[in-house]
Amino acid sequence: MNARLIWICLLALVFLISCSNSKESTNSLTISAAASLTDAMEEIVDIYEQSHDISITLNLASSGTLAQQIEQGAPADVYISANQSWMDKLEKKERIIPETKVHLVENNLVVIAQEGSAPLSSIEDIADLGENEQLALGQPGSVPAGTYTKQALEKIQLWNDLEQKMVYAHDVRQVLAYVESGNVTYGFVYGSDATTSDNVSVVSQIDTHLHDPIIYPAAIISDSENQSSAQSFLDFLQSDEAQSIWRKTGFQTN
Repeated sequence: MNARLIWICLLALVFLISCSNSKESTNSLTISAAASLTDAMEEIVDIYEQSHDISITLNLASSGTLAQQIEQGAPADVYISANQSWMDKLEKKERIIPETKVHLVENNLVVIAQEGSAPLSSIEDIADLGENEQLALGQPGSVPAGTYTKQALEKIQLWNDLEQKMVYAHDVRQVLAYVESGNVTYGFVYGSDATTSDNVSVVSQIDTHLHDPIIYPAAIISDSENQSSAQSFLDFLQSDEAQSIWRKTGFQTN
């Protein structure tokens, strides 16, 4: 009788642990988002967690790095990219749920320098860098802002001339840090990134016809165990409340 009672207690304990783990799983989300979304996403997540019984982990890095992580099976529930290309690659690998894709926000590309620097009369003036001056951009192979920068500089036939003066960063926030510290003269970042620092100035706006449209698509990961919660959060990202935050932090909304 005592042995039977012990077995019943053990089974009950296993059941309770299982329920606890299940609850923890459904009440947590991992959001893999482009680094340029940092400030907006942190504010949006804070508001969402206050009104929902959920814990959200933000995984912020370059879109390419995040896509590679997801492709290799890293845990994630929602992916937000800074360009369509990386999202398309994950869709081809069947790593996202296509019908959940949304066009979240848009951005623009700018050139920044330290606060107080004189504006460039045109983007072509960036070619007049001094012998020891450099410019920073995201690594074109994995950072969408770097890809857009390369497209623009190639279109105005300056890429080859400036390549020896380029310093590559792992995301746009590192480009921002390089300019803030004075390690480089100019940096190519998104307009939204420029608004986050009092130590830099926008010295040139890049014409949108020089590069692909800067669109941030979002989608739910195909093997997410919390797809219902992920969809609710994705819906909130498109709400009026979230859109006011997007606009405040320098993004363009639909």
